[in-house]
Amino acid sequence: MIVDCALYRAGARIERPQDLSEALDAARARGDTFLWLGLYQPTPEELDLVARELKLHPLAVEDAIKAHQRPKLEQYEDSLFCVVKTLLYRKENTQLETGEVALFLGDGFAVTVRHGEANPLHDVRLRMEQQERDVLRHGPASVLYAVCDAIVDTYGEIVAEIEQDLEELEAAVFAPHRKNQAERIYLLKREVLEFRRAAVPLLSPMRQLAEGHVPGVAKGTRPFFRDVNDHLQRVVEAVESFDRLLGDILSANLAQVSVRQNDDLRKISAWVAIIAVPTMVAGIYGMNFEHMPELKLQYGYPLVLLLMLTVCAALYRWFKRSGWL
Repeated sequence: MIVDCALYRAGARIERPQDLSEALDAARARGDTFLWLGLYQPTPEELDLVARELKLHPLAVEDAIKAHQRPKLEQYEDSLFCVVKTLLYRKENTQLETGEVALFLGDGFAVTVRHGEANPLHDVRLRMEQQERDVLRHGPASVLYAVCDAIVDTYGEIVAEIEQDLEELEAAVFAPHRKNQAERIYLLKREVLEFRRAAVPLLSPMRQLAEGHVPGVAKGTRPFFRDVNDHLQRVVEAVESFDRLLGDILSANLAQVSVRQNDDLRKISAWVAIIAVPTMVAGIYGMNFEHMPELKLQYGYPLVLLLMLTVCAALYRWFKRSGWL
């Protein structure tokens, strides 16, 4: 569906057009005006209608409908097509939900197609209209900057959330009363991998925009894209460090599990050895032979009990000293 549609002249919103074709002709006629159309999870029929009005490339339209694309920047004859992954981090279950924003930029127009719940663009448009009109003066490229800037800022917030989860995970792995954290580590590692798939491929498009290698993008927007590119590089460095750190935490957790298993095995072995002494003695004297030594002694029974207790106590003390108990 169409979320919002407006004409912008010299950085200010002027009207909501009724007809896309007429609005586009009016924008192109003046030169300082462009059309910004926002769509949210449009049907193929709705997007085809917009594509016909704005003469968008069919391959780009197909990618925008499917919404399972890798972040990329593609140049067509009459338009520029960009795909950016959106992310929403659910801290309660350590899950990362992904969405997508596809952007079409052309002569006098900018179209955003959003899929998923993450990064709604209404606040982005409102911020540009109220606080960054000077940026809007640069035309359709300013929309691309504003969307990418908002999404990369969200990446930074997710980095902070994951850092906190990693600190909690490290504390849990090395806690005195610890349990196996392998499942939790694996789940977080999978979400970090999903984060990496969203952020790393975006580096190349942002670098191209920052360096001015993309035709049709106003030169005045280069400093803005450089700022986004710097933020994105810090995010990617953090995500890659998360991946390595989670690998180290997983190895440490496996080592801890192995150590605990060895400790448990030693404790079991020690108690088996202690219990074996009275079991052996009682077994010998329970064989019911008539001619056995000490059977007729008056104090034989308490002496045997005392012997078993003494040996068991000595074994217990020895295992305690050696760290087995």
